[in-house]
Amino acid sequence: MIRIRRSPAPVDRAVARFFMRLALREARRGLGRTSPNPAVGAVLVKSGRIVSRGHHARAGGPHAEVVAIRRAGARARGADLYTTLEPCDHWGRTPPCTLAILEAGVRRVFVGSRDPNPLVDGRGVARLRRAGVAVARDVLGDECDALNAQWFRFITAGRPHVTLKAAVTLDGKIATRTGDSRWVTGPEARREAHRLRDRADAVLVGAGTARADDPRVSPLRAASLHGLPPLLVTAAELDPLHDDSVQLAARLAQEGVDHRFIRYPGLHHGFMQMAAFLPEADRAFDDAAAFLRAHLSQPRLETR
Repeated sequence: MIRIRRSPAPVDRAVARFFMRLALREARRGLGRTSPNPAVGAVLVKSGRIVSRGHHARAGGPHAEVVAIRRAGARARGADLYTTLEPCDHWGRTPPCTLAILEAGVRRVFVGSRDPNPLVDGRGVARLRRAGVAVARDVLGDECDALNAQWFRFITAGRPHVTLKAAVTLDGKIATRTGDSRWVTGPEARREAHRLRDRADAVLVGAGTARADDPRVSPLRAASLHGLPPLLVTAAELDPLHDDSVQLAARLAQEGVDHRFIRYPGLHHGFMQMAAFLPEADRAFDDAAAFLRAHLSQPRLETR
């Protein structure tokens, strides 16, 4: 059983987890669509029945809690709200979610993750409790935290979350002696790579790799509203008039890929592959993170 402050009765732990899992399912609908905001899902429940669901669809749009409340209308009064992230309590690009919750007359709120954003960080829960709303925290907390691991990294450490994608054979090779690398992986692995790209803010690739492999950088859902992640093409020495560079830029433009050629003096041959295996990997990724921060627009803390 879960006992929550000011709650008229304890709540069965299994029931709370069941509805939070539904909220997590809603949140996953926003993965890769909400940057620089986190992906959040919400479910309103009354008398054991789902009244409405909602998820945060894009930055600047209504938050998950507000979407669910609007869909519920008058049925939100006296209902329980399950949300994967602590409701915000500040004015940013949207009004505070706590205000919408209180105005709707929600009876109890179940929270998955604490919001580490300095503008929130417990203030949402505190505001609701002061107003007499019963609040339970850390319901499936680990699962909710894992959902937004990339966003938590930026908010808490000020660094982007970097995912290294490498196709490697069992004997540690990325291509044959002649340079042929198609295909090292199978269809399932390539689908997973597309899924990762679909949720990324940018794809970083070396100019040599781009010229040699002619990689497809578009996710499978390229036709979605999310569009394509920008491609950052790096090189230790970059000649924008080089024939290969011109041809590569033309191909990317034809495919509708937002791309930028960037000179990175610290780059050396095989940088990304070596960074994965050398003892200096952490330092190498620190350098990569600083490089990305310099060339990608920074998320603003008031987004959530």
